[in-house]
Amino acid sequence: MEFTALVTLLLLAQYLAFAMLVGRERVRHGIEAPACSGHPDFDRAYRVQMNTLEQLVIVLPALWITAWWFTVPLVAPLLGLGFFLGRILYSNSYVKDPAKRGPGMGIGMLCQLGLLGCATWAVVTRL
Repeated sequence: MEFTALVTLLLLAQYLAFAMLVGRERVRHGIEAPACSGHPDFDRAYRVQMNTLEQLVIVLPALWITAWWFTVPLVAPLLGLGFFLGRILYSNSYVKDPAKRGPGMGIGMLCQLGLLGCATWAVVTRL
């Protein structure tokens, strides 16, 4: 469980870093709140943050359900770490050129589906 907790902290720190990038771009380009668009650099940083938030709602519960009940202990933290690394690739690619976000998104999505599949299997086999 310690590795799953560590991965959870990494994911939360990553999300905080993405939020800070949005704030930096907001200040850099003079975009006043509550505006959610205005300059392409800000728009891309904002989409990275929001897309990550949208996916964390699925990843974090699936990560912990898998960690708690799946029979292979390291599966959850490894898939969570894969998601984390995929989000780094996604963020770096999206900020530079949104058309090149695919590989990072794909890695993250595969890890997310893996977590959902393992969590589902773990729960269904216990019913």
